[in-house]
Amino acid sequence: MSEPTDRRSRKRLATRQAISNVATKLFWERGFDAVTVDEIAEAADVGRMTVFNHFPRKEDMFFDREAEGREVLRTALRSRDNGVAPIEALRDLAHRLVADQAPYVVFSGESQSFVRTIEASETLKARARAIRDELAEVVASALAETVGRDAGDRDAHLAAAMLLAIWATAFTEAHRIYERSQNSEAARSSLLAIIDQGTIGVVAAMAGTPYA
Repeated sequence: MSEPTDRRSRKRLATRQAISNVATKLFWERGFDAVTVDEIAEAADVGRMTVFNHFPRKEDMFFDREAEGREVLRTALRSRDNGVAPIEALRDLAHRLVADQAPYVVFSGESQSFVRTIEASETLKARARAIRDELAEVVASALAETVGRDAGDRDAHLAAAMLLAIWATAFTEAHRIYERSQNSEAARSSLLAIIDQGTIGVVAAMAGTPYA
């Protein structure tokens, strides 16, 4: 009898998470570029091909929440109330994530290790920039979809580019504040203040479009 699909899925997800956890620990301890896939496989007690079955690229083990983050953004736009403008829905999302203490907006010793590991690796910095560009495309498509426009809509792409720049600035400054003060609340407050301020500017820039 074949193993139930849901059980197989749980086992697969557990294996993926275990590999990511082991890899992240090694990256923090030794630096991303100094760790090999073979070393990760050995530490996780799996085969090399098992690692690649779950993570096509080594950097995917580090940015293992990328797909989850994309879906969070899409869901926030697709599930918004009719009376809430798409740009405002994303601002509301930021406040919800902070209130729920979502892992994306946690500022701690671990998050500092995450940032320092990126800063020490050109490969990770390049991947972080690529992820930001990919997220901008995701947001642009979701913005257009939610108002019934084509995915290539110019206004949607302009709004998405501005929003991603604001969120990136907010996260960078929040991490800096935490690094200086070790104060998680101050970091979260800064994050939301920058997103709130930036959103006002995007709403003004997109006045007359269905996104604002």
